[in-house]
Amino acid sequence: MKIVPVGVSARHIHLTQEHVEALFGPGAMLTEMKPLSQPGQFAANETVEVLGPKGAFAKVRVLGPVRKQTQLEVSRTDAFTLGIDPPVRESGNIAGSAGITIQGPSGKVTIPEGVIVAARHIHFHTSDAERWGIRDKQMLKVRIGGERGLMFENVVARVSPHFALDMHIDTDEANSAGAKTGDQAEIVE
Repeated sequence: MKIVPVGVSARHIHLTQEHVEALFGPGAMLTEMKPLSQPGQFAANETVEVLGPKGAFAKVRVLGPVRKQTQLEVSRTDAFTLGIDPPVRESGNIAGSAGITIQGPSGKVTIPEGVIVAARHIHFHTSDAERWGIRDKQMLKVRIGGERGLMFENVVARVSPHFALDMHIDTDEANSAGAKTGDQAEIVE
C-alpha cells in the first residue's frame, strides 16, 4: 500500500519581499511562528486582510519564506465570499488568475493576478517517488477513508529532493471527506 499523510491547507498567502515591506513597513521581514510539513517552509507570525469585490477575510496567515510572486490560495467557498473566480492551478501558476487587494498594518497592495484555488497535490521526496514508481506531474487517484470517505482524482504528483511526503487538500475538500491534518490517504492504481 502507498500511504501518505494528509495536510489540510487553509487559506493563506505567499508574499514577495517588496510586498512584505509595502504591507508591514520598510525593512520588514517575515518571522517564523511554526514550521510547516515542507522543509524550510513556515507559518509566519504576520497576517494580512484580503479584500475582494464582495467580501473580505481578516487575519490571513502569511507563509514564508518570501517568494518571487505574491500568491493567495483560497478554497472555492472562500472565493464565493470574496466575490472572485480564481482558477484551479498548481502553486506558482498565476498567469491570468484573479486579483485581490491586500491590507497590512503599514499599507495596501492590489495585485492584478495571483489568486488561485490550489490543485490538490502530493509532495514526494525523490526517494519516495522512485520507490513507488511515481513521476513528477503524474495524475494520481487517492482515497481517504472514514465515515465520509472519498476518492480524489487528478491529484498532482510533485517530486523534488527538497520535499517531504505530504498530500495537500484545501478546507472544502477536507470537509467533504471528513478529513483533518494527520489523517492518512492511500494512492490507488
